[in-house]
Amino acid sequence: MLFDRWSRWALLTCSLTVAAGVTLTSAPRADAQSLEDEAGFQTEDRAPSVATRHMVAASTPVAAEAGLAVLRKGGSAVDAAVAIESMLTLTEPQSSGFGGGAFFVYFDKATGQITTYDGREMAPSAAGEDYYLGPDGKLLPNDARTTGGRSVGVPGSLRALELAQQAHGKLAWRDLFGDAIDRAENGFPVSPRMHASIASDRHLAKFDAARAYFYEPDGSPLAAGRTLRNPALASTLRAIAIGGADAFYKGEIGADVARAVQSSPNPGKVTAADVANYVAKERPAVCGLYRVYRVCGMGPPSSGAIGTIATLKLLEPFDLAHKPPLGIDSVHLIAEAEKLAHVDRIRYVGDADYGDVPTEALIAPDYLAARAKLIDPARDMGAARPGDPVHKRADGRAPADAGDEAPGTAHFSVVDDQGNVLAMTASVGYAFGSRLFVRGMILNDHISDFTPVPVQDGVKNINRIEPGKRPRSSMSPTLVFDDHGAFLASAGSPGGYFIVGFVAEALVGMLDWGMDPQRAAGLPHVINLNGDTRLERGTSLEGLADGLRARGHTVRIGPINSGLQIIMARDGKLLGGADPRREGVAIGD
Repeated sequence: MLFDRWSRWALLTCSLTVAAGVTLTSAPRADAQSLEDEAGFQTEDRAPSVATRHMVAASTPVAAEAGLAVLRKGGSAVDAAVAIESMLTLTEPQSSGFGGGAFFVYFDKATGQITTYDGREMAPSAAGEDYYLGPDGKLLPNDARTTGGRSVGVPGSLRALELAQQAHGKLAWRDLFGDAIDRAENGFPVSPRMHASIASDRHLAKFDAARAYFYEPDGSPLAAGRTLRNPALASTLRAIAIGGADAFYKGEIGADVARAVQSSPNPGKVTAADVANYVAKERPAVCGLYRVYRVCGMGPPSSGAIGTIATLKLLEPFDLAHKPPLGIDSVHLIAEAEKLAHVDRIRYVGDADYGDVPTEALIAPDYLAARAKLIDPARDMGAARPGDPVHKRADGRAPADAGDEAPGTAHFSVVDDQGNVLAMTASVGYAFGSRLFVRGMILNDHISDFTPVPVQDGVKNINRIEPGKRPRSSMSPTLVFDDHGAFLASAGSPGGYFIVGFVAEALVGMLDWGMDPQRAAGLPHVINLNGDTRLERGTSLEGLADGLRARGHTVRIGPINSGLQIIMARDGKLLGGADPRREGVAIGD
């Protein structure tokens, strides 16, 4: 069905050209929870990349090149992922790296198996329900929860990559780090976005090691184009290449991580034993049907697949294919579906190892068909209430918490020569995470993704902090398969709570409106987290504001900085799309 719609693409081009005409510039950080934490830049409008053998879509060109070099050597998609994340640790430290966490979804073409890997950070073993309370017993302010050692969870991305590479790698582990080591030793140019992220950050210069690395001696942020070397990271990567992930988790690197956390101005509780005991997990994929397509992603502790599938299923009763792409009718419907999906995932999803998460019930077709009846095609529903996917389940859960989820994240997609596919989303939390810089790496601040108030209305919140627990996430690495079971698309994005909306909208663009992945990655954004309907500033969506208000929406217009990286299979070729708001690329052979 999808490919039949490509014939309609020419008829849609005029309206979509305006709709996708995003114009973004770097934006100053407005507050600790803004989506401007990572600066965005509009690049030139471009066609999708095309390849026939293999492809990488990643958030920095040098990281994409590192992954492509591995594929050219006969490496697998997982081999390429190790090289890409190693390079992102160096070239995009504000977003991801081995000091943070990751989720990824892997499709094995030969077996047809879909596996997900959980490298989400873990709370320290000494974390209790008073973790966010100060000496006076009151809740710590936001900055104290999101910077310094108190905000750091045990990093997990490296351990998860090793677990997957042992199962699906083709090249030797030690050979996957060479490009990143070379760049760390010899230098790489500071990108405009990295410069803007440094310049707009309110906390980075407060931490000695970070200040010494990211700023000039006079205190000015590193200029775009300046050659930056990171010999400490080169040493770290060399040790990992030789000794495996154990060199990080059970050696001096892990001990240094724990020491930095405990000795920071805002000390945390991560110990060397916590780092040594970290375990990455292989989990079953969460899959659901959208029209004829199978959509698969990451389950708890991520709410990504649940939220993405729910958003799409809530839209299924409506004939989006025959509505103008991002016209007022489709924007209204997307906003309504997003709010219903959001309120459920925030109410019910947490670390399933610490509580029962009704995953299958939340994406059950009958349940979502009933929820979709709450959507009036002509009128905003107001604040949505959580549903009851399992009888009386809602009575035993705390109110949906506002929580805190940061957009300091990167996504990349990979397809290798054998047709194996990987979608990986990795994060350090807010831009530059905790701002602790250790062994050449930024450490995450993902402990702040737990709800700070463990008990609400007398009920314990499913996303409360507990020893060894993993905080809920919205990261949504997603794979899509057609009605014959063949791979169709790999997608994902940074963006905190907005990620689910970014991914769902891009999938609607490809599956309902016949867009190529580059056009889908550049679509203007509408987001509703069960409150205001947010429209992306500088796009055609601004012209819908009055019409949406007439339907009852409270409209907010502002920058919305996604970072979608998409690969799509079509007619024996691979098409790649990189979000024009950032500096990523899709490249292949």
